[in-house]
Amino acid sequence: MTSARQGAAGATRVCPHCRQVILESASVCPACRHHLRFNPGEKERAPATFSPLRVVGSFRHPRNGEAWEYSIVVTILDESGAEVARHVAGVGVMRASERRSFSVAVDVFAPDLEQEVGGPV
Repeated sequence: MTSARQGAAGATRVCPHCRQVILESASVCPACRHHLRFNPGEKERAPATFSPLRVVGSFRHPRNGEAWEYSIVVTILDESGAEVARHVAGVGVMRASERRSFSVAVDVFAPDLEQEVGGPV
């Protein structure tokens, strides 16, 4: 069984396994997928209510040519277009004929929606 720590909406903490900053309410780290410590008496967190964005893609180096270096950068902007956060998700090199795939997902946890409709949307 997993549980969530209660706190202010959007409060964060550091995952004790991988040291990534995660939501305080998370019962499983989204980065390393480790289950976090169970604390009796705390409310269990429901799975994501919905995913408003999910992107899957890939790219391939041509069969000839020099190696490519790449950086995968995630940038979050607020409603006015100002940068809220920027994170380098990974860097690497690709040689001839190599391929890299990626996926990006935004999972939303909206407990008020779950209560209104009687469960996850």
